[in-house]
Amino acid sequence: MVKVISRKSLGVQPVYDIGVERDHNFVLSSGLVASNCFNKSHSTAYGYVTYQTAYLKANYPVEYMAALLTANSGDQDKVQKYISTCMAMGIPVAPPDVNRSGVDFTPLGESILFGLSAVRNVGLGAIEGLLTAREADGPFKSLGDVCSRVDSRALNRRALEALIYCGAFDKLEPNQNRNQLIQDLELVMDWAQSRARDRASGQGNLFDLLGSSAQETVASFEAAPKAAAVPDFPPQERLRLEKEILGFYISDHPLKSLRDSARILAPINLSDLQEYAEGTSVSAIAMLTSVKLVTTKKTGDRMAIITMEDLTGKTEAVVFPKSYDRVSEQLIVDARVMIWGKIDRRDDQAQFIVEDMEPIESVRMVMVELEPKVASDIEQQHRLRTVLLDNRGDEHKAKISVVAIVSTPDKRHFVRFGPQFRVQDYQSAVNALVNAGFQARISSLTGAIAAS
Repeated sequence: MVKVISRKSLGVQPVYDIGVERDHNFVLSSGLVASNCFNKSHSTAYGYVTYQTAYLKANYPVEYMAALLTANSGDQDKVQKYISTCMAMGIPVAPPDVNRSGVDFTPLGESILFGLSAVRNVGLGAIEGLLTAREADGPFKSLGDVCSRVDSRALNRRALEALIYCGAFDKLEPNQNRNQLIQDLELVMDWAQSRARDRASGQGNLFDLLGSSAQETVASFEAAPKAAAVPDFPPQERLRLEKEILGFYISDHPLKSLRDSARILAPINLSDLQEYAEGTSVSAIAMLTSVKLVTTKKTGDRMAIITMEDLTGKTEAVVFPKSYDRVSEQLIVDARVMIWGKIDRRDDQAQFIVEDMEPIESVRMVMVELEPKVASDIEQQHRLRTVLLDNRGDEHKAKISVVAIVSTPDKRHFVRFGPQFRVQDYQSAVNALVNAGFQARISSLTGAIAAS
């Protein structure tokens, strides 16, 4: 084993690979070892691959993102991150579909179709059974059709439930809701298995014996038993079950409706947490997915470790005792919240330290309407700045952002003021702005874009 005692740049020199098994180590003509050199051939190859990748993403974005999702289909965190990237690029990702989905993510025009291999509890045998039956006899017509044409030893109840929960049957039977399909499943599977036993014993039904036409076959599948009619799952439960199977939301997301409004406040993406330096003040719009209450050993104070997620990913966060008393009422699983805090780093890993939290429905902003000539007037800028700083209040409690709306003939531009201009009391700030001759109002986060 060689111990490196010093390093020194010797400029550009020819090197000779000494053939170390695991690492690239090169020897110079002087006999010195240049450890882990990144030689020109490597640089050229990596540069060429980078160029190819950038070219494909720029010119074939749908195909590129479909390939990226397929390559990472076994890593749900990465899939969630790349689906968020697709959304930002304007590329819709459609839920799985038993009549259209293949094994992998598939580009379809301007959208991407979810691959069956990324659906939890659906193994390769079940996928092969579906694809083989679909290719042999055409698209499926109903849940009964699927159960009858695909061997239940490959496509078992667990796999069928997963496909129903994630929405793979939604377009197959548009008049059926997911809860109804789940209620029907046991009856339909028993019916399909009975038909299979009859065929195996030579006792097929009338259509099987006489050779059915396509119309008669559909009619026979429509004869499959159904449970009593039930309403669909509540929206939140429907999404929860979908997430349980896919690892994330695909047909909708509790935070999706807030995406445009949230951009005004410029919260961080949780998937980018590692990019922030220690001590950075940050905010995030997220949903709490788990809450673990903890009692400190020394003082017996309460604190919490929470898991939160946004449209791009998820992370753990810590609520220390000094913040716990202030936010404890908001620590509810599935709550949508705005979170303020700081970045802490331990072992080179970024951690979100929660300082304050507020339900999304309670988040308010101060909106100031400005004409372009007013927005560009230095004197007016100074007046506006003075009013805002006078209403800042306690620096540690000033959380309410101020947003300027600058209207032009073609568009309305939203400009968020920096954190130093946040105010503590939005009503007092609005009153002060109006008294100073500015058009100002209070807006909720959920209605910020719509109202403007």
